[in-house]
Amino acid sequence: MVSKQIKAALFDLDGVVFNTEDQYTVFWGNQCRQYHPDKPGLEYTIKGQTLVQIFDKYFNGMEEEQAEIVKRLDEFERNMNFEYVKGFVDFVLDLKANGVKTAVVTSSNNMKMNSVYASRAEFKSYFDIILTSEDFERSKPDPECYLKGAKVFNFSPEECIVFEDSFNGLKSGKAAGMRVIGLATTNSKESISPLSDYVVSDFEGLNYQNLCKILSKVI
Repeated sequence: MVSKQIKAALFDLDGVVFNTEDQYTVFWGNQCRQYHPDKPGLEYTIKGQTLVQIFDKYFNGMEEEQAEIVKRLDEFERNMNFEYVKGFVDFVLDLKANGVKTAVVTSSNNMKMNSVYASRAEFKSYFDIILTSEDFERSKPDPECYLKGAKVFNFSPEECIVFEDSFNGLKSGKAAGMRVIGLATTNSKESISPLSDYVVSDFEGLNYQNLCKILSKVI
């Protein structure tokens, strides 16, 4: 199969644009051990899910606890370290220079994004559109979010490429019928390879030209 032209690049946020997954693992690990000590490893299961989905599934009927977690999460995110994944800035600028549309497709909500904008004033300039949890009815691994990303640009799924790190996110991109580049920032290369068309450790050395070469070999 001849690889279609890359017209849009759709990026997850945490673990793809920013090195924040370890910070979230610590935060949610603390919450899960406090409220669900019977579910070890739950902080990994929920990766890629929206806060609403997490609450609906694991904190249903626990309104007081939900309010306390939201308060803690807001404080946590206001003080997070938003460090870009290595090579990301050069990569996204090269994509834009080659006419590729760029988008963030994240399970994070607008409150979280306000913390991002406050910390990184330049962030919005890297993307043509930013889609958050408020824009979707269903969370990853459902493909809705990435299909909406393609629809916003009026491109077919085959013309879009997804960059993801979590299992739920990778499944979402594949279910959307898009080519998926896995970032081995959160999980090992071996574990995400079956859900990815290609795996990279970060964006260092990656540009539009060699990305096209990589995708030309994807069957």
